[in-house]
Amino acid sequence: MAAAIVDDLVAPTRLLGARRSRPERIAGRWEFPGGKVEPGESPVEGVHRELREELGVRVALGEEIVAPDPAGWEITPHHLMRVWWATVADGVPEPLVEHDELRWLTLDDLWDVPWLDGDVDIVRTIGSRLRGES
Repeated sequence: MAAAIVDDLVAPTRLLGARRSRPERIAGRWEFPGGKVEPGESPVEGVHRELREELGVRVALGEEIVAPDPAGWEITPHHLMRVWWATVADGVPEPLVEHDELRWLTLDDLWDVPWLDGDVDIVRTIGSRLRGES
């Protein structure tokens, strides 16, 4: 699970992207912060924990970004990921774990970074929202 951290849940204009620092095969590619659900926690609890660990922030979650598959977005042939809209509620995002750079991206520069292949369809959906489309 992951979060699409934006500047505003109702009318977002910017998305926070995170550049991977490891593993080597995907280092330098961009993604949504998040990770795996730990045993005994819900996906929502997992998103909150991962964002505290990876970025040092507390977030307010919005709606889940609806994927074509009810189980989530296909990010690899063997992995699905659920993604929620989120805003920073407390703290300043920093690349603490797994990332070496964070960047606020607008609609104009959304594609200036090399997204992980599995995240491209999610970015397209987010781009529609940044354009004001539903």
